[in-house]
Amino acid sequence: MRKIESQMIAAVKGNINWSKDNTSVIFQDGLSSVYLHGNLIAEIDDDSLKLFDGDHQSKTTKSRLNALLSEFGYTCGTKREYVFQKQYEWFIQMFDLTEKAMRTIPFTNGMRLAG
Repeated sequence: MRKIESQMIAAVKGNINWSKDNTSVIFQDGLSSVYLHGNLIAEIDDDSLKLFDGDHQSKTTKSRLNALLSEFGYTCGTKREYVFQKQYEWFIQMFDLTEKAMRTIPFTNGMRLAG
């Protein structure tokens, strides 16, 4: 994980406003909103993590989302949730609470992972 991503996670965990280079966290009313180049890429509260691509499915966006998922997503043994790209399309490997198993689904802008 990159240093900037560690700092981003610390800001979300600390419920504080933070900004460095191209990444910022705005905390307001119990919700941390994460921005990359001024575009919303995630919203985190006590019960959920909502993911966006910020209208740019870039390597940096994917890296920031994966850092957030590694900290605030569900885990299953040694597997973890993550966003990946296959043939120019984004997917997410995620833990399905209903099936109690990991599964791969297409990435949807605004998808919400609830706790």
